[in-house]
Amino acid sequence: MTLKTDPTALSRRGALGTLAAGAAAASLPMWARYADAQSAAPIRLGFQVHRTGIGAAYGRWYGRTVEAATALINAGGGINGRPVEIVAEDDGTDPKRGAEVIEKFANQHGVDVAFGPLFSHVVIGSAPRAGELKLPYFVVSEGTHVSSGMLNRYTLQPGITDVKSQVISMAPFITRTLGKKVTMIFPDYGFGYDHRDNLVPAIEAQGGTVLEKIAIPPTETSFTKYFPRIPRDTEVLYHVMVGPAVLTFVKELGEFFGGQGPQLFGFIDSLEAVAIDSPGLEFLEGSHFWEGMCRHAQPDQSAHETAYRAAIGVNDRGASLADPRDVSTYGHMFGCWETLHIIKAGMEVAGYTGPQDRAALIEAVEAMEDIPESAAHPQGTKRFNGRTHQVFGHQNISRVEGGRLVRVHRTSIEDTVYPDQVDYTQQPF
Repeated sequence: MTLKTDPTALSRRGALGTLAAGAAAASLPMWARYADAQSAAPIRLGFQVHRTGIGAAYGRWYGRTVEAATALINAGGGINGRPVEIVAEDDGTDPKRGAEVIEKFANQHGVDVAFGPLFSHVVIGSAPRAGELKLPYFVVSEGTHVSSGMLNRYTLQPGITDVKSQVISMAPFITRTLGKKVTMIFPDYGFGYDHRDNLVPAIEAQGGTVLEKIAIPPTETSFTKYFPRIPRDTEVLYHVMVGPAVLTFVKELGEFFGGQGPQLFGFIDSLEAVAIDSPGLEFLEGSHFWEGMCRHAQPDQSAHETAYRAAIGVNDRGASLADPRDVSTYGHMFGCWETLHIIKAGMEVAGYTGPQDRAALIEAVEAMEDIPESAAHPQGTKRFNGRTHQVFGHQNISRVEGGRLVRVHRTSIEDTVYPDQVDYTQQPF
């Protein structure tokens, strides 16, 4: 497929090839990096960030990742020879405020595109306004709301996989290795519902059963009262929790079972920004976690990931080099890094010069398909589905061994793919 609006008819691989050229340009003196630009005006990217509210821990590390990725892109000559400027606005992890941020980006800041939100209810509250304003909106959310067709052609998720793809690729490991009678604990909002709605059929397809589904408000501060609902014959407790009280959640889980409970399979969300060796978490030894990107460096870590860790400023345990007590949201934040590089590649293929080229930018990204592992994509190879606006990639299962997260399984991309539910390319701009 070539781009209808691209007179040079570059291939989808050309979009990805622009990233390698940026690395070479980084060796040029600063004055030369933007010398060929048609305009010295920066490309303005509106960063919708959860600085406050229940997503603040993610927002802090998403911000650090965006800062590092932007520095790398600008060192390589920016986008189309123009420097990148990040315009950040806090959405408070609140859907109403999220829509207001989108409005502000379009009408006050005059950004070229918006990107960055994680929490599903914020994305769902913001995306309709982005569509109305015809503002490209690159989300870093994992929600299946993009690929389900709930949103619009202006909303894309090219830098991080979604819950449905994660769950269907995890289910065979869960039932084969841990047990077939599953109880799930999940947050009571859109992201949690994606887990609920997709885990049940995925487990049943493997001959298993989901015995109980326990939804907990993400703002909850104490969890013990929910645990008696776990059926006695549960073999696997599948948990995913978010928000500022995740450490309390896992500690109370351990206290409730006293080391005698079912097998535990968690999504790393339950421990993002929390050290795995925190006091009170010893009961997690031997349990398993899904990770989008392995927090603890693995023996086969690529040179690309090594460079990524250094650029972000995290150590081999995924904590800040400046303060090892400051643990990152490593399983998710790579999505910001990769999304920014997708925006760069799409803009360069589309010959983006300003808002009049937004449709061409979206078409350029829709035309992408195979995305190789690289400095721009350190999490691994991916495949983008331009019809559903969703990227697919490898998933990791890690086991807690001696206080470390050790990867024991990595899925193929094919394990994560599911039938299309929408074709956004058929929607008009």
